[in-house]
Amino acid sequence: MTDVLEADPRTAERIPAGGQPLLPPLRIGRHVIGSPVVLAPMAGITNRAFRRLCRQYGVRGAASAGVAAAPGDASASGATSLYVSEMITSRALVERTPESMRLIEHDPDESPRSIQLYSVDPATARAAARMLVTEDRADHIDLNFGCPVPKVTRKGGGSALPWKKDLFRAIVGAVVEEGARRDVPVTVKMRKGIDDEHLTFLDAALAAEQEGVAAVALHGRTASQSYSGTADWEAIRLLKQTVTSVPVLGNGDIWSAEDAVRMVRETGCDGVVVGRGCLGRPWLFTDLASAFAGSPVRVTPSLGEVADALRLHAVYLTEFYGEEGRACRDIRKHIAWYLKGFPAGSTVRHSLALVDSLASLDTLLSGLDRDAPWPGEAAEGQRGRAGSPRSVALPDRWLESRELSPEHQRVIAEAELSVSGG
Repeated sequence: MTDVLEADPRTAERIPAGGQPLLPPLRIGRHVIGSPVVLAPMAGITNRAFRRLCRQYGVRGAASAGVAAAPGDASASGATSLYVSEMITSRALVERTPESMRLIEHDPDESPRSIQLYSVDPATARAAARMLVTEDRADHIDLNFGCPVPKVTRKGGGSALPWKKDLFRAIVGAVVEEGARRDVPVTVKMRKGIDDEHLTFLDAALAAEQEGVAAVALHGRTASQSYSGTADWEAIRLLKQTVTSVPVLGNGDIWSAEDAVRMVRETGCDGVVVGRGCLGRPWLFTDLASAFAGSPVRVTPSLGEVADALRLHAVYLTEFYGEEGRACRDIRKHIAWYLKGFPAGSTVRHSLALVDSLASLDTLLSGLDRDAPWPGEAAEGQRGRAGSPRSVALPDRWLESRELSPEHQRVIAEAELSVSGG
């Protein structure tokens, strides 16, 4: 899409004059990331295929803005941003389930190789981290303390876990210790807390900083909000003022490069984490690389160019799964995101949502008006489901104390025996 890179007059005034970079490169331990942008882990989305697509657009954006790889960049491929895997369950990884082993695969030129782990006990978290580190399967580990999904929080995991202060610190400390064996930095991603009455982000971030993490990322919502409402960027600003020795990254409601620039200016954060904003729009990484390099260049693809990106995504999924049928079933959920705002027609959209082969995908895409221009505002804004506020599913009596109950201590002890083979 290099032919659709252009200066957008609506954004030119918001970019630093003279094309000066808005932020310095992002340092995550030994890694220097040229553009301070992180692809947020998203279940069923940020597999190797989607990461490859996003990387290609990110490099393209850096090239369009005249940005070279950052001095001291650990990335052999010159990747401009950090692209994190979808969440991997530590227990499944330790057990080497086929799907978990597939999910931790990286392209040969993917660097730094970044993996997000989810765990509810320090022993399993340690075992999973040790496997990744000693078997040279990762260059960076992110820990998930932000997932609001009931099946995760009901077990005391994700965004529920930082409520238990000692457990949070034990998990973070164990993984940092394992990462240090091979200089693999560890970061944490969290939410503000369980709900507005049970906020955890400040004390959890300070604990993580003390345990030696390389960066802290905050999604400015509580678990009870899920993805509804508006992200609280003021919380990100407060966190940046509180955590001073490592980078603080902001996440939530970044739908465009201009949103990312505004977040940095309003909060002072050291970089941004982008999730739903790139759904069906991997070229957002082109825009982000350009914006942070101080360039007004933006991607405004035609429908034909969007169709080409969608098709390439399906090809990459086929390579990832090794099975065309499964790849086509996977690409279905991306269709509406790619076509948002375009005049594709309900019949074609419905047929695309049932596609079962690359041949049928090609046939349907050939029926689109390839010359249809970028629809502008109709294609912008929120992507993915917002949902609505809800009560958070938690273990029994979870909120009674910030310390572990005797019952939960027994569960963790059993997990440790299980991992150690005792």
